[in-house]
Amino acid sequence: MSAPYPLRVGHAMSVVTLILAFLASGCATAPEPSPEPIPEPPRAEVPPEPEAEPEIRIQPTAPERYVVQPGDTLWDISNHFLRDPWYWPELWVANPQIPNPHLIYPGDIITLYYVDGRPRLTVDGGPRVRPTVRLSPRVRAEPLPPSLDVPIQALQQFLVRPRIVTEEQMEDSAYLLASQDERMVFGAHDRVYARRLADDPLGTRYNIFRAGGELRDPVTGEMLGFEAIPVGDAELVREGDPATVALTRSDREALTGDRLLPQDDSDQAFLFTLGTPDAETEGQIISLFDAISQIARFQVAVINLGEREGIERGHVFAAYQSGREVRDRFAGRGSETVTLPDERVGLVMVFRTFEKVSYALVMESTHPIERGFAVKHP
Repeated sequence: MSAPYPLRVGHAMSVVTLILAFLASGCATAPEPSPEPIPEPPRAEVPPEPEAEPEIRIQPTAPERYVVQPGDTLWDISNHFLRDPWYWPELWVANPQIPNPHLIYPGDIITLYYVDGRPRLTVDGGPRVRPTVRLSPRVRAEPLPPSLDVPIQALQQFLVRPRIVTEEQMEDSAYLLASQDERMVFGAHDRVYARRLADDPLGTRYNIFRAGGELRDPVTGEMLGFEAIPVGDAELVREGDPATVALTRSDREALTGDRLLPQDDSDQAFLFTLGTPDAETEGQIISLFDAISQIARFQVAVINLGEREGIERGHVFAAYQSGREVRDRFAGRGSETVTLPDERVGLVMVFRTFEKVSYALVMESTHPIERGFAVKHP
């Protein structure tokens, strides 16, 4: 009874040995699977931060409704509602009932209201906003009064079409030579002989200019051009060399040697759209048009910023008087020099631009404005 036991054990042990050997051989030869790379999750695009909306400040005395009166200007109406009139386009809401909602007329009722806390302005009444009425059997047409958007002709007495020219343009242009009766001074309706007009056809119109001073950047010293002081207008009435021109308009007396340049009508019937330049834009007043030392409201300044700096017609700048240096005798022992802060003295609006300079009309002033004053974003 004792013989089978070792046989069973040995048989069992041999089986176990085979299984272990098989498992060991399998473990030794089977390659380990390489781990698959885990794809990176797609990066979410970060949307650009929205530009901060400008702070639009409403006048404390702003009415809820205002009826436009004859003689009102867009600047005056803007001042009724806004502390900063140049933000008018930001608030204006087009009225689909009106063919051209950007024009404002006497009798229009302008309404101030709010949407999500933001102020809005629109024409909400007046002769152009009425319930639909069926007219039968006749049709009636009513002319609208002139628009209150101010075209440049309405400012002609202030904006007398100044120009910036190069020295070559001034030297190569036509000029007034003499008159039949030997006079040296001419005015409207006078006929004057001129040279360098032989190639121009009859009826050609000219602006008469006189050479002004040179304009240089006060910081860099760069030559910006020469002022061409407007004298009047003329028309070619007889060809030849010398030719004959008739003076059609006079801003000041014309003299022999005054220059003739082809008439520039690019700014006629131009409607200004108020706006502001980039916040970092700064410049200086480098010349006063038709003034000696100081200007005030409705006079013209030349600034050292032009089209290359992104300046456009209608851009509004604040004018600042630079703070002067004073000696403080009360600071303790001895004395020290203190620079006073810059003071805001008015607002100017650009009405004509050139490559390197612009002309600006003084819209508001609390102090005489002088050459050298700074102009900045308002």
